[in-house]
Amino acid sequence: MNAKLIQACVAAAILIAGTAEGMTAGGTFTRGCAGRDIQVMMMLEAGDIAPQKLNDAVRSMTHARMMCLDGQVMDALALYDQIAHSITSDWSLAGQGH
Repeated sequence: MNAKLIQACVAAAILIAGTAEGMTAGGTFTRGCAGRDIQVMMMLEAGDIAPQKLNDAVRSMTHARMMCLDGQVMDALALYDQIAHSITSDWSLAGQGH
């Protein structure tokens, strides 16, 4: 199992644990947040991303999840968009090198 897959599994475990804790505390994780979270997670798994950039993205995703749970859905979705843009811009730069 490669390191990226292990990191993605750890991130997914954090997502599940964080979501469960937030819901028991009275928070909600909206469908919009959940859908965007899954999209960005799939982008992270599919891309060839530097380890530091991957760690930063996972940290930002955790922050976005907490924002969703706190009811700051629009801000969280904007953060997910920033993460996605960062990932896709890295893909574009990597493609220019070939």
